[in-house]
Amino acid sequence: MTTASSVQASPAAAPRRRKLPPWVGTLVLGVAMTFGLAVLLAAFAGVFKDKVPMEVPERRRAWAGDEPTAEVRLIKRPRFESAVGTVRAVHESSIASKILARVVEVNVKAGQPVTKGDVVARLDDSDLQARLKQARAAEAVAVAAHAKAVQDHERIRRAAATGAVSSQELDQAVAALRSAEAELERARQAINEAEVMLSYATLTAPLTGVVIDKRVEVGDTVAPGQILMTVYDPTRLQMVASVRESLALRLKVGDTVPAKLESLNYECTATVSEIVPEAQAASRSFTVKVTGPCPPGVYSGMFGRIFIPLDEEEIIVVPKSAVVRVGQLDMVNVVVDGRVERRSVQLGRSFNGEVEVLSGLVPGERVTLPKKGAES
Repeated sequence: MTTASSVQASPAAAPRRRKLPPWVGTLVLGVAMTFGLAVLLAAFAGVFKDKVPMEVPERRRAWAGDEPTAEVRLIKRPRFESAVGTVRAVHESSIASKILARVVEVNVKAGQPVTKGDVVARLDDSDLQARLKQARAAEAVAVAAHAKAVQDHERIRRAAATGAVSSQELDQAVAALRSAEAELERARQAINEAEVMLSYATLTAPLTGVVIDKRVEVGDTVAPGQILMTVYDPTRLQMVASVRESLALRLKVGDTVPAKLESLNYECTATVSEIVPEAQAASRSFTVKVTGPCPPGVYSGMFGRIFIPLDEEEIIVVPKSAVVRVGQLDMVNVVVDGRVERRSVQLGRSFNGEVEVLSGLVPGERVTLPKKGAES
């Protein structure tokens, strides 16, 4: 009995503890790491340090003293809009073949100067020479036939005057003479035709200039109408530009406009020589041709621009010497209440020792200039 009582009381005396699920520990660890990371980031961000005071101390400015100054000016100048153009020759001629033949001689190359009438190429003319000989032989036959017809006509005319022959025989002699004269004329024209055809085998320069775009070599076979080379006059060039409708209406033949060759950095005043009275349907622009003085080194096909004048514009300018380059910034020293204040500006175009100021200055302000002999 005693043993049974002790066995029954044992479970109540020592109850078992309940285990927590595994995910609870993982959750607690994650929360702790997140909190620690947040505290670390806050420390790096300076949350636990004193803030920088909001008051910015006033920048000290130097007195202007006796430094030379210049006024920021507002000026008016003509405004232009550019139109892209290409340099072309006023006189340019293409040399083409008029016959089907083989090239036997080429006497020029691209870039070579030629004089009007110089032989630039020759074509095979053996068949043309044969045709000319045939035409001359036919002329000889026609000359002999014509001489005989003249003699027959003269004899029959004399006989008809004495009544020895009938009028019918006289009419036949007259017809034979006229036929012989026509045959002689045809033979002579055949010679002219053969000589002209023979001349097509010799190609000459149509003008004095420079050869460009040579397209054939000895041994090539050319067809009628095929271009062999081009010659242009380098002493007379023009710029051909496409100008949109609204700007083209401002121009007329004889007007002068500024022009520029970009590659040579050459500027000049050009004269409008021609305005083609037809707009291009695709671009709605007119073709405008201008001429002007050409410096050495200008070639056909070079890129250029013409500038069409518009209304005047107002711009702010300062002397270039007043601008100081600091790193990537353009700075000027502005005189404010007798003190010098350095200010950043945004610059634009340059005009004869002055530069356009897009922002940073207003007209009437004064900027300092470097003293003479000092480095700017």
